[in-house]
Amino acid sequence: MELRNNNHSVFSIHFHLILVVKYRKKVINDRISERLKGIFEYIQDNYNIVLEEWNHDIDHVHVLFRSEPNSNNSNISKFINAYKSASSRLIKKEYPSIKSRLYKEAFWSQSFCLISTGEANIETIKKYIESQGE
Repeated sequence: MELRNNNHSVFSIHFHLILVVKYRKKVINDRISERLKGIFEYIQDNYNIVLEEWNHDIDHVHVLFRSEPNSNNSNISKFINAYKSASSRLIKKEYPSIKSRLYKEAFWSQSFCLISTGEANIETIKKYIESQGE
């Protein structure tokens, strides 16, 4: 296990996040997934979050990320909501044809799945995420 540290602590905190397109509309391809990933990486620093692994299927994305102890649950929820809002807005702006394939132009489902990885082997989770969409 790789431990990280800051001024006052040593830690290893990982989360597996699953975001689903509203009503599982099949709109995510490799190009859109890469753009969604880029948006994630752009805003992650503001929340002390670091992307570890990313992959997608046609209607959802899997993300493995790590956070710091000062990234409490409230901060992680704020990050996820900020990410969903920004990515939805930017994807619809940059790929206008996608709007017609969405339900009332909503990109993401309102809910999300966030799982702490706990004692799970990070490499096992990475392999699972890598296998998505195959």
